[in-house]
Amino acid sequence: MVFYNYILKCFVLIDLKTNQVTHQDIGQMDMYVRMYDELKKSKDDNPTIGILLCTDTDADVARYSILNGNEQLFATKYKTYLPTEEELRAEIESQKAIFEIQKQEREENS
Repeated sequence: MVFYNYILKCFVLIDLKTNQVTHQDIGQMDMYVRMYDELKKSKDDNPTIGILLCTDTDADVARYSILNGNEQLFATKYKTYLPTEEELRAEIESQKAIFEIQKQEREENS
């Protein structure tokens, strides 16, 4: 998937893998990132970001497969299940509490 983040001013490439990330997956994403930087990115854009999301990741493979000079390539694990209704409710309440604290701090500082 290809997105353009207008806040970061860069292309974001996302690859979803349903298995463990491999050297080939990382090499392929690295190639895509470099191609987008060369062929699609304008001079005002920031470097393209590549994100590999996989059901299982090997930290060593991810760490040592990224080619030198490409610090905008990331590999991470994602969950293959949806959170429960209770987990969602707890997360919403947590975020609301954080919002209220930040709101109160802004009001006190005004």
